[in-house]
Amino acid sequence: MTEKILIADDHGIVRLGLSLMIKKLRPSVIIEETDNYRGLLDIIDKKQYDLIILDIKMPNGNFQETLEIIKIKYPKIKVLVFSAQDEQLYAIRYLKMGADGFLHKDSNEERIGKALEKMFDKGSYISSEVKDTMVFNTLNKHVPSQNPIEVLSNREMDIAEKLIKGLTLKDISNDLNIHIASVSTYKTRLFKKLDVQTVPELIEIFRLYDISLS
Repeated sequence: MTEKILIADDHGIVRLGLSLMIKKLRPSVIIEETDNYRGLLDIIDKKQYDLIILDIKMPNGNFQETLEIIKIKYPKIKVLVFSAQDEQLYAIRYLKMGADGFLHKDSNEERIGKALEKMFDKGSYISSEVKDTMVFNTLNKHVPSQNPIEVLSNREMDIAEKLIKGLTLKDISNDLNIHIASVSTYKTRLFKKLDVQTVPELIEIFRLYDISLS
């Protein structure tokens, strides 16, 4: 049976490069593309796919809601998150949200090929590095984490990222489509968790733990 993949990413050059790489690795695969969340849901409502390679930031929707819809309405479709975010920090978060795998955008041809093989054969993929982290966390689940950033919720991470990029509370409110009071509450919570008082201190914490944000 011919494998069918939907690449969902809002950068055309990323879609093109990934598509060419996949075609080289799996010549018989059928690949289609979309550049926004609403378009993705419209497409999978009309056509069947085996795998969605999903960016975490696109127009016309948001990642978490889209992933939830896919998993509820189309449970047979596997979802491989494709992101430039820090793998050690984010991969496990997305797996807990329901994704079937995580692939970093800096991955080479060998790793992309391995990820595709695992997704089609086993239905899931994580790198050996993330697997080691998961095993370590399981074995040391009663030991407090040394990285305070790991205690932040997904929404708090979103807010932290945008604050670091210089966005105002109003900008963040518009960008995430949530009330400005909610943004302020999330900011207060994450500042308290990280024991910082200002955005420069927040930036320094992320630098200290070598956390890269997309």
